[in-house]
Amino acid sequence: MEYVTATSDMGSAIYNVLHTTIKTVYAKYYPKEVVDFFCQHHSKEHILGGIASGNMGVLVENSVVVGTGCFDDNHITGVYVLPAYQKQGFGSYIMDCLETEISKKYDVAVLDASLPGVFLYEHRGYKTVGHGIYELENEVKLVYEVMEKKLKNFLVSTHMKGRL
Repeated sequence: MEYVTATSDMGSAIYNVLHTTIKTVYAKYYPKEVVDFFCQHHSKEHILGGIASGNMGVLVENSVVVGTGCFDDNHITGVYVLPAYQKQGFGSYIMDCLETEISKKYDVAVLDASLPGVFLYEHRGYKTVGHGIYELENEVKLVYEVMEKKLKNFLVSTHMKGRL
């Protein structure tokens, strides 16, 4: 597997990853209005904007784009892995890559976790620091966790506690 910076010719593959994952996984957790919201949010234009930022990457396995990740400053804005490739470490690999990039400039990574992603992020050491609610049509509410993880000096702080 290889994680590379996304290029504009990968737009359709990224769109496929996002929409397949949202329609397959999110539908198990959220009502139709939320699934529709995420699909509309992740339009082809939005994807091209992410690619243009230089902060979007793709995970390629056997010449297939199986996942994608994106960040803005220290905010991880999305991690998606095709359902057929989930629970095999691909999401964790993407997170490793995003956290490495973020740690070059920031001490903390922040993300807004959807219900399907909370367990992965908790397992990686993220802590919930708040809750968000986004109101959609038909009085439907999208509820999510605001999470963060300390990146830099984490090992030094942990080791120094016993010595101070």
